[in-house]
Amino acid sequence: MSTKKDKFSNKDRYFMNLAFNQARGNLGLTGHNPSVGCTIVKNNELISLGHTGLNGRPHAEYNAIKSSKKNLKGSTLYVSLEPCSHYGKTPPCTNLIIKSKIKKVIFSVTDIDERTKSKSSKILKSKNIIVKNGLLKKKGNRFYKPYILNRFNKIPFVTGKLAVSNDNFIHTKKKLRITNSHSDKITQLLRYRNDAILISSKTLNIDNPKLNCRIQGLFKHLPKRIILDKNLSIKKSSYIYLTSNKKNTVIFYNQASKKKVNLLKKKGIKLIKIHLSNDNFFDLKLILKKIFTLGCRNLLVEGGKNITNSFLKHKLFDEFYLFRSPRKLGSLGKLNVSSQLYQLSFKYRNKSTINSFTGTDIIKIYSK
Repeated sequence: MSTKKDKFSNKDRYFMNLAFNQARGNLGLTGHNPSVGCTIVKNNELISLGHTGLNGRPHAEYNAIKSSKKNLKGSTLYVSLEPCSHYGKTPPCTNLIIKSKIKKVIFSVTDIDERTKSKSSKILKSKNIIVKNGLLKKKGNRFYKPYILNRFNKIPFVTGKLAVSNDNFIHTKKKLRITNSHSDKITQLLRYRNDAILISSKTLNIDNPKLNCRIQGLFKHLPKRIILDKNLSIKKSSYIYLTSNKKNTVIFYNQASKKKVNLLKKKGIKLIKIHLSNDNFFDLKLILKKIFTLGCRNLLVEGGKNITNSFLKHKLFDEFYLFRSPRKLGSLGKLNVSSQLYQLSFKYRNKSTINSFTGTDIIKIYSK
């Protein structure tokens, strides 16, 4: 319930929540730009809405304003992030807001981009537009956590995922499903929400994964495949190798024969040679910085035991999903992960939420 001291009404909260729902639609798919949602209201009636386009353009405000079939004069615009006020690849959204004669602008979170930060309010107020900010601010700060981390740390927002049996196995000898179809759908959704997926060559050669999104209607979403392969041991019969091209596959390696290097380059795979750390493993922080320069802002790590353990050890996950099945594999199990991995992952979290899907627990661990 709102109070007299509260500058926002329940109606304001309702329309801002709608704006966040719009932003959620393209979360992780807007490239360098954050995913923003926008609603436009006139006489207490929702008259238009919009969200940031794929790869970051057009902006949410532009889409909402341009798609409206009604006169916007005197309306209120709700937007999840402060409207941009600078010229980039597109004109500033503040110009379009002013031109549309919108009466009031309410946004949730101030943009951290120095070109816009706290400038929109001054520009809009100078044109007699009422501006309020901070509506659902806690929700906004959580929502834009990946964007904030991207801007400040210059590395992708990293999500980890691991599926294990009740007796701690992550592979089976007879290709039995460890978890169930519900958890598989969540995996597909995580792939959709990330613009790159990272695995090891060991996982690639054992599982021969496709690393694509198999949700109906989203087949065209193809995250960039990133492989950690010290000696370029990738199998030529693997799906990843056979479907590689200049845009979709990157391999980090340390040393390999000139013949193998030339073979993979001819295939169109981007190869990045990188030094190993003191423990004879890749310097993961350096790799994340390299991945960021490739344009990736949201990274899903679907590695096995060693990669997952290493990311946990160096506290590089921003969130982590542990899919734990009630099934015990016994003699059919392969690659047992020690209880140390569980202890480390739970020590690493701040909080977790557990949802049960036909017996499988999906534990979302927020790590930072």
